[in-house]
Amino acid sequence: MKKILLIPLDERPCNYDFPQLLAGDTDYELVVPPREILGKKKQCGNVDAIWSWLLEHIVDCDDAIISIDTLLYSGIVPSRLHYENAETLISKLERLREVRKALPSLNIYAFNLIMRNPTYSSDDEEPDYYGLWGAEIHRWGVITHRKELDIATEDERQELDNINKRLPKEHLKDYLNRRAVNIEVNKKVVELTAEGLFTFSLFPQDDASPYGLTAKDQQLIREKIRHHDVDLNVYMYPDADAAVNTLLARAINNREHKRPLVFVKFASNVGGAVIPDYEDRLVGETIKYHILAAGGLVASCVSEADIVLMINIPSGGMQDRWTEIDSRSELPSTIEYDANRTLIELIEYADYAISQLNKSVVFADIAYCNGGDHLLFRLLRQKDLLWKLAGYAGWNTSSNTIGTCLPMGMIYSIYGCTKAHIDFLALRYLEDIGFSCYVRRDVILEELPRITGLDSQKIDGPRGNVAEIVHNRLQKFADESLSGNHKTVKITDCYMPWSRMFEVGMEVHVHDS
Repeated sequence: MKKILLIPLDERPCNYDFPQLLAGDTDYELVVPPREILGKKKQCGNVDAIWSWLLEHIVDCDDAIISIDTLLYSGIVPSRLHYENAETLISKLERLREVRKALPSLNIYAFNLIMRNPTYSSDDEEPDYYGLWGAEIHRWGVITHRKELDIATEDERQELDNINKRLPKEHLKDYLNRRAVNIEVNKKVVELTAEGLFTFSLFPQDDASPYGLTAKDQQLIREKIRHHDVDLNVYMYPDADAAVNTLLARAINNREHKRPLVFVKFASNVGGAVIPDYEDRLVGETIKYHILAAGGLVASCVSEADIVLMINIPSGGMQDRWTEIDSRSELPSTIEYDANRTLIELIEYADYAISQLNKSVVFADIAYCNGGDHLLFRLLRQKDLLWKLAGYAGWNTSSNTIGTCLPMGMIYSIYGCTKAHIDFLALRYLEDIGFSCYVRRDVILEELPRITGLDSQKIDGPRGNVAEIVHNRLQKFADESLSGNHKTVKITDCYMPWSRMFEVGMEVHVHDS
């Protein structure tokens, strides 16, 4: 049994549990730190304890996957809130030289986020002032960037003048100072990769956009990568919460001497040209990076492919399961979803690829943000494909989905249909379809109004009454939509990780009946 040390991005299931579930029935043991030292949301973890744990446990591991944000700030949200200076943070990072000196043959896969700049005003995961001024800070960055490129319109210039009159200067200064510190850490990671301290590095982008502060930071990192001539060892593309899955697949593929070929098939002829919500580029280009980062290559035809990656995507703008939460219908019908994509052909092709070509088939369900596509799920059931897939995901951003289902498919292509694989498939269907399409909406609209003081962003704790209601409703969904055909799906644990309705944590087991 080979060992891979993992420092996850935070303690949520997507970062802490998913990689362990993916590695479940493989020849690789994931060595992870105790959850309690990682902190929780805005509550910082114990950075000293994380370092101590790392130095103690890395000595007998074959590979290491390290979140730089956790190692320096204790997680994704603290990386947006800290008051550290660049010199202190870089000094901490330099301690990894001790590890490289002691373990010269260890593969170290690192990832370090480019600090996001959300378009909306919310302090849920940002500094408190972002709840009042977040949208203005984002627009300030976008228009300032466009002015520097000399493409800002007169209306935009007037908008910027108005923002400058209203936006408190101390808030903007605090925000820009933190970004400046974080970008220095990003640059240092590039330098350390060039030196060989890191075997391979990723810079995932959370909530990216074509113009603005994040786009400017990208350019600084891109220049640094080219200056150090490490383009083949440092990748930068949209993602965040699934980066660890991608690096896990890369580590396993590397150890197993695999270079899987992935054939990509879209539900719409123009699907690859769609720019997903919360991202900054054509999804077709992002997919190439996901495949490369996970250790694969894009196949030119299905006959040479090891994996067929099905992309369920509309032809135009995406709708959002979270922002459409108040809709009691199954989302309005639009030409982008109905006329300009052909799910039927995607399903029939998947069946053919599995039954006739013996290919591993993966579905990236990115038709919607923050949830899966109920129609796709229904068609998979009708065609009896639910338990035949090598991978499925449909949660949060497009890249979170791709970065979950693609590594799932790569590990499946090596180890086949294990018990751990079936359990993780069931978890994905329950979370991405059952919860995100139905249970979340129904609990918010039907249950929360009856409980004083609760709303979708603040419920009664991770394991309160709301978690129990969600558990019962999800088990009902499992009984009605997943169990049967000689399989029984049971949810043995259910909780709400950050005491809100945005995500759910579950332990799921599938039994043959």
